[in-house]
Amino acid sequence: MQTEARVGVAVDGGVRKLVQPQKKQVGTVSQLLAGGVAGALSKTCTAPLARLTILFQIQGMHSNVATLRKASMWNEASRIIHEEGFRAFWKGNLVTIAHRLPYSSVNFYSYEHYKKLLKMVPGLKGHRDKASSDLCVHFVGGGLAGITAATSTYPLDLVRTRLAAQTNVIYYRGIWHALQTIVKEEGVLGLYKGLGTTLLTVGPSIAISFSVYETLRSFWQSHRSDDSTVVVSLACGSLSGIASSTTTFPLDLVRRRKQLEGACGRARVYNMGLFGVFRQIIRTEGVRGLYRGILPEYYKVVPGVGICFMTYETLKMLLADICSA
Repeated sequence: MQTEARVGVAVDGGVRKLVQPQKKQVGTVSQLLAGGVAGALSKTCTAPLARLTILFQIQGMHSNVATLRKASMWNEASRIIHEEGFRAFWKGNLVTIAHRLPYSSVNFYSYEHYKKLLKMVPGLKGHRDKASSDLCVHFVGGGLAGITAATSTYPLDLVRTRLAAQTNVIYYRGIWHALQTIVKEEGVLGLYKGLGTTLLTVGPSIAISFSVYETLRSFWQSHRSDDSTVVVSLACGSLSGIASSTTTFPLDLVRRRKQLEGACGRARVYNMGLFGVFRQIIRTEGVRGLYRGILPEYYKVVPGVGICFMTYETLKMLLADICSA
């Protein structure tokens, strides 16, 4: 892959001269490393909010209406501190990193390659409306990249959800114990429980995230080319995260609940398909139930996605400098 340095202005003897962009080579290993580190760092920084989001998303599975009405971020955070300790905010973070390193690496790497392949499609190559063709490439490439990454690392995502959902009763003692217990009690297919819903969530989520990010960044740099790359990446990444989370949150909530079906020896709650789960949630919790946990998700996504994109772009530039040195 090739990245270009920003166009800048140099002053030589009082004469302003345009500095042309220099192409830098970023290899496959650099892309994988940058993507993996970016994802792991982002998830670690926002782990407390991520766990609160998961706990809120699954409340409706085993809680009565009165309990749901009393739920709030402050009450849940206080309960975690008093009952589980401050370190419990990072419960499941080790498996999150173990999942996020390969997930982000595959995600960013496949995204770059899907973009190259899509740009070779006859209908898109040489299209008169370059802006619309680029948006299509970013959207489809992002969706395919998300599906590829989610499928290849799904068992770790499921284990992460189950570890983060544990409160006072510890059923899964760690990553390997969780994997072994799930296979023993639910079979190998149990490791892929909720994969269909996850793919329906991840594809649009990553597609929206990448397409909004690329569009905003191109627009910003075309109007303010001298702005810091780090600032641009942080701002555009945060806005893209808000857009994707808002659009796909109900699907994400359903996928979390599907991942916990039959977990810890409990009986199944949703013995129906995707649309049946939606209907049951709306019937028992109202339409607002589909957005249970959206507030900590917003608090998480702004710094989380921003840090992820910012770290990725920064590491790509650093690794490009190292490789070209």
